[in-house]
Amino acid sequence: MEAHWRSIIEHIGEDPSRPGLLDTPKRAATAFEFLTRGYNQALSDVVNDALFPSDSSEMVLVQDIELYSLCEHHLLPFVGRCHVAYLPEGQVLGLSKVARIVDMFARRLQIQEQLTVQIAESIREVTGAQGVGVNIEAEHMCMMMRGVEKQNSVTKTSAMLGTFRSDARTREEFLALLQLRPGR
Repeated sequence: MEAHWRSIIEHIGEDPSRPGLLDTPKRAATAFEFLTRGYNQALSDVVNDALFPSDSSEMVLVQDIELYSLCEHHLLPFVGRCHVAYLPEGQVLGLSKVARIVDMFARRLQIQEQLTVQIAESIREVTGAQGVGVNIEAEHMCMMMRGVEKQNSVTKTSAMLGTFRSDARTREEFLALLQLRPGR
């Protein structure tokens, strides 16, 4: 990957052998491997058996999970927050695992719409939940730094599975809880 970064630097008209850029290809390769580390993770490894028996059938909501991803169209970052809720069916997932699932999919080349669905489907697969709701709010550098250059735009996506799709009251409860965040 270093050689490719060196070539990119040359192709934009820079000299990769100048002092400020001498180690950039190596650093860029290391950074890109970190930013796309989700490709080297499997859902089963991320969850790591952190499922616990529970009689609760009430909504579990983990909100304001920071996410950092790369747009698959321009390789530019998008950053935001993810909110994940589910209705347990006999078991609950360790809370940190919800954030780790978000990270696993976010650390791949993505579009926000697909990321939202991947998180929802994975939470449902792992927990066997009655329903799952995922909401993502993100700012996309591909809209802010290039093209339309709109610095104040926010993209919101949601995926509603099971009772979150079929029961309006469940969906409304999820969305209402998101509005009750401190500082909002």
